[in-house]
Amino acid sequence: MRSPTTGRRSRLLTVAAGGLALLVLTACSGGTSGADAGGGTKPVDMAAELKKPATIEFWSWVDGIEDEAKLFEKKYPNIKVKVVNAGQPAAEYPKLRTALKAGSGAPDVVQLEAHEVSSFTITKSLLDLAPYGADKIKSKFQPWAWGQVSQGSSVYAIPQDTGPMGMLYRKDIFDKYDIKVPTSWAEFAAAAEKLHKADPKAYLTNASPSNGAVFTGLLWQAGSRPFTSSSATSLNVNIADAPAKKVTDYWSGLVKSGAVSTDPDFTDQWYRGLASGKYATWLTAAWGPMFLQGTAKGTSGKWRVAPLPQWSAGESASGNTGGSTSAVVRSSKHPAAAAAFAQFLNTDPASTKMLASKQSLFPATTALLNDKTFLDTSLPFFGGQKVNQVFSDISKTVKTDFTWSPVQDYVFSDFNDTVGKAMTRKQDLTAALTQWQDSVTAYAKKQGFTVGGS
Repeated sequence: MRSPTTGRRSRLLTVAAGGLALLVLTACSGGTSGADAGGGTKPVDMAAELKKPATIEFWSWVDGIEDEAKLFEKKYPNIKVKVVNAGQPAAEYPKLRTALKAGSGAPDVVQLEAHEVSSFTITKSLLDLAPYGADKIKSKFQPWAWGQVSQGSSVYAIPQDTGPMGMLYRKDIFDKYDIKVPTSWAEFAAAAEKLHKADPKAYLTNASPSNGAVFTGLLWQAGSRPFTSSSATSLNVNIADAPAKKVTDYWSGLVKSGAVSTDPDFTDQWYRGLASGKYATWLTAAWGPMFLQGTAKGTSGKWRVAPLPQWSAGESASGNTGGSTSAVVRSSKHPAAAAAFAQFLNTDPASTKMLASKQSLFPATTALLNDKTFLDTSLPFFGGQKVNQVFSDISKTVKTDFTWSPVQDYVFSDFNDTVGKAMTRKQDLTAALTQWQDSVTAYAKKQGFTVGGS
């Protein structure tokens, strides 16, 4: 019998383009990634399963994560972990999708960015980890981080690291121009105008036209909820909701006046700007401080960290950008061993401390976010400030009800062609926001989703 879902997926196969087409094809192919590989809901006897010999493959882009895998092997000597560096996300995802489509070659455990989990979940490529004990570890994680990997009682990945957003700022520049650390976006705008008027070559910050993830983090903080869904085939697209329009109206003013720069980030021009003092702040995630230390070494001691400015007095809210997870692919022949590894890697005290100290991943677990040694670490690059403490406090203010779309790759890409383009041209960002909304809506419909929203 042909179900409504099957019909929609058939349309997806005929009209989808790009990466999602591969995902949908995988979902429809059955067999290798289907429920037979371990998609039941009955609790698994993990103690018995973990006594069985197994070798699992783990794809990750984190250098040196083999050391954490060795901790797991020491605890479970019958299980071996083969760590494969499959490249950064842009390289890893195509390889994973190709393997899923072919029905062979996929790993047992794979590192996914948090915003990518839904795109692999909707194609039924990921194992529900709840029967393997993951439903018992929810309290170990920040609620908003857990919300990125779970749907109802199902758990499709384990949070590994997070990116709560704050503001890195140049204290020396603030002092030189008598600028107080802005605590509201109104103060931030006034400071931007003041600094650029005093030094036309300097900008309070840079609004990147090529980073939809950071912009989405700002929308998240403001209360925008661009995507909701009531079923696997429905998607409400509300990119241009009222909080988002508030954000684009705000940045339109700063961009049009020239008070902020609009350089693409992670380019040579942008790196030089961070090092030269062209930008007096960087609105970024908790991983930003460690990145900055390697990028702008000559500015050591001049930077400090503060929470994002707020939209309303007395408010304490932030968004998130970045962060990753460990997911188990449904085709795994050793689902219990793979599920145990994903949980151990991201909850074991020794493993999580190594992830934070050796790989500089900002934690997702509440235990480490309240660990005194972690919090008391002071960084000379930031004038001896306890940066981890600041971002740990920020992490507790990230709003919990934000969800990603199953077409997030397209959403970020289309940001560059709409809002990003308007930034570069110093045009109205709110008009571009509507274009972004319309474009994503049209794309989602082409993928077979029943689309609602504004």
